[in-house]
Amino acid sequence: MIRAVGRVASLAVFAVATLMLPGRPAEALPSFAAQTGQPCTACHIGAYGPQLTPLGRAFKIGGYTQQGGEGLLSNIPLSAMLITSFTHTNQSVPDDAKVTHYATNNNFSLDQIGGFIAGGWQHTGALIQITYTNLPNAFNTTQSIHLDNTDIRPYTTTFEVGDADLTVGASINNGPTVQDPYNTTFAWGFPYVASGVAPTPAAQPVLAGSFAANSFGTTLYAWYDHKLYVEAGVYNTMSPWLINRLGNSFGVGSTSQPAPYVRLAYEWDWNAQAAHVGLIYFQSHVNPAVSQLLTDGSMGRDIYSDIAFDAAYQYLGTGEHVGTVQGIYTHEAQNLVGSTASFNNANGTSVGSHYSLNQIRLNTSYWYQNTYGVTLGWQRTWGPANPVLFQPGELTGSANSKPNSNAFIIEADWVPFGKADSWLQPLANLKLGIQYTAYTQFNGGNSGYDGVTNRGASANNTLFLFGWLTF
Repeated sequence: MIRAVGRVASLAVFAVATLMLPGRPAEALPSFAAQTGQPCTACHIGAYGPQLTPLGRAFKIGGYTQQGGEGLLSNIPLSAMLITSFTHTNQSVPDDAKVTHYATNNNFSLDQIGGFIAGGWQHTGALIQITYTNLPNAFNTTQSIHLDNTDIRPYTTTFEVGDADLTVGASINNGPTVQDPYNTTFAWGFPYVASGVAPTPAAQPVLAGSFAANSFGTTLYAWYDHKLYVEAGVYNTMSPWLINRLGNSFGVGSTSQPAPYVRLAYEWDWNAQAAHVGLIYFQSHVNPAVSQLLTDGSMGRDIYSDIAFDAAYQYLGTGEHVGTVQGIYTHEAQNLVGSTASFNNANGTSVGSHYSLNQIRLNTSYWYQNTYGVTLGWQRTWGPANPVLFQPGELTGSANSKPNSNAFIIEADWVPFGKADSWLQPLANLKLGIQYTAYTQFNGGNSGYDGVTNRGASANNTLFLFGWLTF
C-alpha cells in the first residue's frame, strides 16, 4: 500500500512539475510493456506505435493504469527514444531557405532524443514527453528542448452500468487529439514520423497542430461498453512566458476565450477485427499571432471552427496477417477578422474575412507477422483563394493564394523486436523505415507554385530513411 501511494504521489508531482518546467511522436514504450507484462504487439499494430489495437485503446482510455508486469522494471515509469534520419528532396531548397545548420539537400539528422514518464497506478496515469531536437522548424523555434506530447490522467475508474462497463476519466493535455485513442486523428496519425528538413504544405486545419504543445486542455470522457466514446472539454493557450520556457511557440494565435472541444466515436469489435466511426468539433477564438511569442487582437479576433469525421477498420487475425484502413475528413470555417484588418491595412486593399479549408487524409497498411509492413497514404487539402493567410513567397508561398496540395505517401517498415520472445523484451524496440512522399500539387499549384521561383510541386518530393529506437 505504501509503495502504491508513493508511486501515485511521485507521478502526480512529476506531471505538474513537468508542465511548469523552464526549459513528435511517442510509441510502444518499454515502460508500458513492463508495467502491463504484455509485448508491444498486444497494444500496437506492427509491434510498434503509435497505432493502437483495441487493447491499446482500452489501456489509454483506462488512464495508462493496467497492471500485470512483475519485477523491478514494472514499477519504473521511465523510457527514452532516439530518432535519426536521412532526407533527400527531388530538388535542393534555395540556400537562403534551408534549415539552420543543415545543407540545401541530402541531410543526415538527429531528429529527436526523447525522455518519457509513462505509466500509472490505481486510478492515476500519464504519458509525458520531453524532447531534444536540433531541427529548429520542428517547433518553429531555435530552442533545443521542448515539452512534447503530454497526457496526464489524474483520475480514471470503471464501474458497471447494467450488464456493461462504464469507464470515466479526465485528461490534462497540451494539444487537441493528444489524448484521443484513435489513430485517425492528428496527434497520432499517419505519417507517424516525417522529415523535419523537407518543405511541407503551408495549409493545415488548426485542429492538425496549431494548438499542439502550446495549450492546456482539460477534458472529461466516458466509454460505455467498450463501444461508445464521449469526450468534452476546453483549451486555452499558455502565456508567452511559459511557452518560451517550454521551448514552444504560438500557432495561429492565442485564445481569447476557452476553446471548446467535443469528441464522439462508436466502435465495433468482433472476430479479431475492429472498426469505428466518429467526429470531432473544435472552435477557437484567437488573437492573431504576429511572431512566435506575440499575438495582437487590437484589430479584431479570428475564429476557426473545425468539424472532422473519421473512420477506421482493423483486421488483426492471428497476428500473422494484419491490415488497417484509416481516414479523416476535416472542414474548417474561418472568420479572419483580425488578420484581414491587418492585411488590408498593410496592403491598402479590401478583401473579405470569410474563408474555408478542407482536408482529407487516408491510409491503408499491411503487416506480416507484425514485423514487415507497408503503408500507403494520401493527403489532399483544398479551399478557395485566401490572400490573408497564403501569399507569394520563395519556397513556402502560394502564387495564387490557394491552399491546395495533394500528396501520396508510401512507407515500408521493419520491426525486428516487440514480440513476446524478442531480444531484450521489454527493454528495447526498434523500427527501421523508408518513406517516399510525392506531390502533384503544392501550395496551390504545380509549376512555379510559389510565385517567386519556377519551383514545381514535384521538386518537394521527399525520400526519408529513418531509424526509431525506444528503450
